[in-house]
Amino acid sequence: MIPSKVNIEKALKVVQSFAHRTPVLRSSSLNEIAGCRLVFKCENFQKMGAFKMRGALNAIANLSDAQKAKGVVTHSSGNFGQAVALAAKNLGVTAYIVMPENAPEVKMDAVKGYGGIVTICESTLQAREDAAAKIQLETGAAFLHPSNDLNVIFGNATAAVELLEDHGDLDVILTPVGGGGLIAGTALAAHYYGSKSTVVGGEPFEVDDAYRSLLSGTIETNTTTNTVADGLRTHLGDQNFPIIQELVSEIIRVEEEEIIVAMKLLWERLKIVIEPSCAVPFAAVLREKEKFQNKKVGIILSGGNVDLTKLPF
Repeated sequence: MIPSKVNIEKALKVVQSFAHRTPVLRSSSLNEIAGCRLVFKCENFQKMGAFKMRGALNAIANLSDAQKAKGVVTHSSGNFGQAVALAAKNLGVTAYIVMPENAPEVKMDAVKGYGGIVTICESTLQAREDAAAKIQLETGAAFLHPSNDLNVIFGNATAAVELLEDHGDLDVILTPVGGGGLIAGTALAAHYYGSKSTVVGGEPFEVDDAYRSLLSGTIETNTTTNTVADGLRTHLGDQNFPIIQELVSEIIRVEEEEIIVAMKLLWERLKIVIEPSCAVPFAAVLREKEKFQNKKVGIILSGGNVDLTKLPF
């Protein structure tokens, strides 16, 4: 069953009280290259640099007072850890962030700068989960999942709601697909606020678990994570998959070189910093131009937290 619109309306009130209403950019040269009319919702300009701020805010705001008093915990190597730390700071809640030892130091420093209490663990998913569970047991903190949590998904939906408020005539909205929290939220927003908008995902061939999941009807995983789009290496969850199954029209897969070309174009033409994952839906448009010919297309640029010393182009 699709969650009620009321959940998104409540999330809008929370998110708009604390987060930025990010700008929407356009480029006539990119329109000419793609053969359609493009608008880009720039979540790279969001607080802490990514859409994940929205979901973290809404998830924490929906905890009970007793839960908030004990804090929140998550494990993350990057964006969601920063989002939880900053959202918790804004809402007066203690945040415990488990980070793998190979997480970039700049991201660890950012989490600490936002007031998060960092625990370092080995660079395995099991170690991260064990460390978070230990903190839960010791503190009673509520665990927040970065994508497989309905309140996170409702918070994520607010980006597309804002986009549709500004451009209600969109034919298609595209997002990257990683853990599924952004595309599920976007699909809910289009369902309730977009009169004619369909939702399409972009995903690397190297980590095409969501594409395969829609085909098989069950959640698939990846055996490798060999993609430049490092934010998309996770798989779907049982909370977001049913929404994606019902409301997402398709997922388009792209090659690594196509991601890099699309990323470079966005840097050059929009004059903005975006991370590789952001470029995946634009790469999907360029790969299958005929599907989007002469349509009005919205793309959610998910974030801009990129290591400038390791650009792929």
